[in-house]
Amino acid sequence: MLATAGVAPVVTAGWAVEFKWDGVRAIVTGTRDGVALTSRNGNDVTAGYPELTRAGSVGGWATGRSVVLDGELVVLDAAGRPDFGLLQHRMHLRHPAPEVVERMPVELYVFDVLETDGRSLLREPYDVRRERLDALGLGEVPRVQVPPSISDVPAVQLLEVARAHGLEGIVAKRRGSRYEPGRRSASWVKTALLSTQEVLVAGWTAGEGRRAGGIGALLLAAHDGAGRLRFLGHVGTGFTDAVLRDLHGRLAPLRRDDSAFDDDEVPREYARPARWVDPVLVGEVEYRTLTHDHRLRHAVWRGLRPDRDPDEIVLLPRP
Repeated sequence: MLATAGVAPVVTAGWAVEFKWDGVRAIVTGTRDGVALTSRNGNDVTAGYPELTRAGSVGGWATGRSVVLDGELVVLDAAGRPDFGLLQHRMHLRHPAPEVVERMPVELYVFDVLETDGRSLLREPYDVRRERLDALGLGEVPRVQVPPSISDVPAVQLLEVARAHGLEGIVAKRRGSRYEPGRRSASWVKTALLSTQEVLVAGWTAGEGRRAGGIGALLLAAHDGAGRLRFLGHVGTGFTDAVLRDLHGRLAPLRRDDSAFDDDEVPREYARPARWVDPVLVGEVEYRTLTHDHRLRHAVWRGLRPDRDPDEIVLLPRP
């Protein structure tokens, strides 16, 4: 189930609020025999997070019950806050080395339960699902947390709490709502403190100076409501040298002679120096404003999103 972007509800009655965590979603299936993790686009990512699957951790839940959970995979910074940049170092590793796991351990923040002992809870209201989740005792499991659900404090006040603690924002959820798999529902409303956009990499331009011979900027795209590929502008900041080298290696085999856009979609100043690629690599950027023609202004690269399907990358509505 996905949230719609919007303004935090003013009325507290009928809503519960959770903080928004800067990580990646995962469906977690736990049984007496172990645990499996599935990404939002349906990929099995179990092997990538051994700290959550080894004996005595998630797979060793004290109840011994079978459950299906919805949650977020995060890596915490030195201040204990989820940091998407740190998570980037783990997202691409199918079998991380023990020293990597020790240096950047992943936590699982669970916020919903979809099934217990083979019984579906999808049609149960949010309040009932949260009661069942709390009753599982997952807070006793190493590297697993059940973040609070708050219903007695106004959402706008909690948004300021999120701001003060450097969190990504909040998600308000209707307490009587069912869980709707695969649907972006108005029963969940996310209010982010940072504007982000998932993007497709449709090309790149060569770097100059210390970036000579490599990537200078990425040319960005997303689909509109008709499925047409739209040009979003470029991003040239937010990269480390290692990230640029990695991107160069990933984009090289995707090279194509022509643009994937319509002929009039990309301004000439971008099209002339462009090295085009098949737009299948998904990333995420943070930006300050979105122009009337859907150009991202002051965009900063946040990282790749291997948990996203290229076909689901669409333009966000202008605020």
